[in-house]
Amino acid sequence: MTFLARRLLLAIPTLAGVLIAVFLLLYVAPGDPVQQMVGERADSVTIARLRAELKLDEPLPVQFASYASGVLRGDLGRSYITGRPIAQDIRERFPKTAQLALAAMTIAIVLGIGIGVLAALNPAGRFDKLLMAATYLGISFPVFWVGLLLILMFSLTLKWLPPSGYGGGLVLILPALTLGSRSIAYLARITRTSMLDAMSSDHVRTARAKGLSNGAVVLRHGLRTALIPVVTVLGLDVGSYLTGSILTETVFGWPGLGRYVVNAISRRDLPAIQGTVLFLSVVFVLVNLLTDLAYKRSDPRVG
Repeated sequence: MTFLARRLLLAIPTLAGVLIAVFLLLYVAPGDPVQQMVGERADSVTIARLRAELKLDEPLPVQFASYASGVLRGDLGRSYITGRPIAQDIRERFPKTAQLALAAMTIAIVLGIGIGVLAALNPAGRFDKLLMAATYLGISFPVFWVGLLLILMFSLTLKWLPPSGYGGGLVLILPALTLGSRSIAYLARITRTSMLDAMSSDHVRTARAKGLSNGAVVLRHGLRTALIPVVTVLGLDVGSYLTGSILTETVFGWPGLGRYVVNAISRRDLPAIQGTVLFLSVVFVLVNLLTDLAYKRSDPRVG
């Protein structure tokens, strides 16, 4: 059985468990889930209509079968607040979240790997010590706090960048930097450690003995070996980009999927919450699958 086939088979029970957990979100809160959505002021006719729409008046196995069959057809239900298909809302908003996540990942890759390599070339130096202190702060600070600090510094004080909005260019810089800040710190630390191990390995010493330039040794031999664990961290960080976007999009007014979830939670729109959580879970599983494939390509020994 191929590596890809094994990973796909492992993903099936994971997705099935996610589907069950998302379905049971309706029953997590105590009391009637419909009453939780509509509030105490709704009349009995509205409650009865919503119960029929959500098929909550049927036995639990029938409800789950109906929900699962709808999901397999691409039907995630309708928002109770807006009446729009949830799948349509996701199609409109997810590209904006993906744009933000891609920009954050690009910044994290460039800064994190670059800083980690420079620190590894001069271990225990001033830059290396400064890096260690900065990465501890980057990992410790909450995402929303970083966003507010960047707005205060670059928007309100220096007036270089807009504090909120949607688009590319300058509008994208602050939210992307906020979302990627923790990843920058992680990548810098892991790249530094991996580079130190790679630069002390036998094949790097052999490359130096052959008379290769320092740049060729670092980039062609050291960095290539050091990137193997970095690829794994990048794949796992995609989950933090998706979940972290909830706070980032709220702080910067970014009209993506994270802000959609926040609005759904504040309005008690449980079908919208279900559909969004299920979609993000599927994306996370698929990204992990691609990460495994990339890791396999980087290190053929992985079976």
